[in-house]
Amino acid sequence: MRKSGDARPHKRDGVWYLVRRVPKEFAHLDKRNPVKVSTEIAVADDPRGVRAKAVVRQLSAELEAYWRGLREGQAAEAHRRYEAARKRARSLNVSYQPAGILAEGSVDEIVKRVQLLLDRSALDDGDEVAAVLGGESKPTLRLSGLLEAVEENQSTALDKYSPNQLRRWRNAKKLAIKNLISVVGDKTLADITRADALEYRHYWQARVMAGGVRVDTANKDIGHLTQMFGSVDRLALTDVRSKFTGMLLEGGGYEQRAPFDPSFVRDVIFAPGALDGLNPEARAIIWVVASTGMRPVEVCHVYPEHVHLDAEVPYVQVRPVERVLKTDHSARDIPLVGTALAAFKLFPGGFPRYRDKNASFSATANKYMGDHGMRPTDGHSVYSLRHTFEDQLTGLEAPEKVVASLMGHKWIRPKYGAGPSLKQKARWMKRIAFQQPRQG
Repeated sequence: MRKSGDARPHKRDGVWYLVRRVPKEFAHLDKRNPVKVSTEIAVADDPRGVRAKAVVRQLSAELEAYWRGLREGQAAEAHRRYEAARKRARSLNVSYQPAGILAEGSVDEIVKRVQLLLDRSALDDGDEVAAVLGGESKPTLRLSGLLEAVEENQSTALDKYSPNQLRRWRNAKKLAIKNLISVVGDKTLADITRADALEYRHYWQARVMAGGVRVDTANKDIGHLTQMFGSVDRLALTDVRSKFTGMLLEGGGYEQRAPFDPSFVRDVIFAPGALDGLNPEARAIIWVVASTGMRPVEVCHVYPEHVHLDAEVPYVQVRPVERVLKTDHSARDIPLVGTALAAFKLFPGGFPRYRDKNASFSATANKYMGDHGMRPTDGHSVYSLRHTFEDQLTGLEAPEKVVASLMGHKWIRPKYGAGPSLKQKARWMKRIAFQQPRQG
C-alpha cells in the first residue's frame, strides 16, 4: 500500500483533490476506483498546493484507516457468524464442520444431518442449516486481528487485571505485533512461515548490533509473539507458535538490580531531610519498601482493609484486589516495623495517589534519588531497597522459610501448616528495620 505521506494533490475543476486507487487487498470491500476526495481548497487560493498537500496527506491516512476498518469489521463479522454456527451446532449435539470438510466425508454423515433438520422442520431456518451443514467458513485471522483474538481467548484471566496492568499488557503485545507486521506484512496466521520467523529474528539482530536495543528487549518482543500464537493455536488449531521456536537471541541475561549497602540507606537516603523534597506519599512508600522488602507495586496497591495497625503485631496484607499478583506466592502478611510502621501510621488507608500507578511512583522516586546522589550506580533504583532487605535477612542467617514468606518467593519444600507467624517474622525484621528519619 502506498504510504499516506506519499499522496499528492490533484487538480479537478479548479479544486485540489486526493485521488487514490483502491489497493488490491481492499478492492473487494471498496468498489470505487479510483477514490476521489475533495480538499475543499481552491487552486486559485493555493496555487502551489502547499496547504492542499497537508490536507491530502491527512485525507489519505483517514482513507487507509477506513479501508483497514472495513477489513477488520468484515473479519469480526465473519468470526461472529462462525462462532454462532459452532455454538448452535453444539446445542444440537453435532460437531461443527465446514461444508467443504463435510463434502469430503461420508454420505451417511450428510444424510444424518439433513434428517436432523427435517426432524426439526428447520430446512428454512438459515442459522440452523448453517450450523448443521457447515454454512460458515472458518474465518482467517490476520496479524492485525491477533490481539483481539488473544484477548477473547484469555478474557477470564484478563478480567482480573487492574486497568494499569491491562494497559501495560496490551501495549507490549501491540508493539510486538506492530514490529512483526513491519517486517513480514499483515499476513494471515496460516500464511506465516519459518522464513518469516527467521526474517523477524534477523530484524532484531540488526537492531541489537546497531546498538539501538538490548538482547533482552528483543527476546521479550519475540516472547510476547510466541505467547500470543500459543493462545490462538490452542483454540484455532493453528500451528504458528512452532514457527518461532528457537528464535530467541543469544547473549541476553537478567540484570539484577544492585542492592544498597544498609549504611548507605541509613546515612544517605534516610539522612535528616534527605527525602523532604518528595511528596509525602512517595516518601512513605520508600519507607515501607526499605523496612519490609515489599515490591513497590505491592505497596502502591494497598487498600485500607489491608492495613492492621491495631493488631497485636501490626501488619499489612498483600492481596490480589482488582489486580493480579506477580506470583501465587506473593499473597502474604507482613509485619510493620521501623519506617514501615511509621509510614502506615501517617497513611493508614494506603497511598491513593499511586494506586495502580506504580510506574509513576518509580519514575518520581528514581528521578529524585538520582538528582540527590542516592543512586551510586545506574543499577541502583528504589527497587534495590527490596534486595537490601533480603540481603540483610540472609546476613542474619534467617531461616529460608522466613525469608521466602517475607519476600513472597516460592518455598522449595511442600507447604505444610500456616507458615511462620507474624511474631516470628517480626522478630527477624526488627533486627534490620530502618528508623524514621528526623526532619531536616
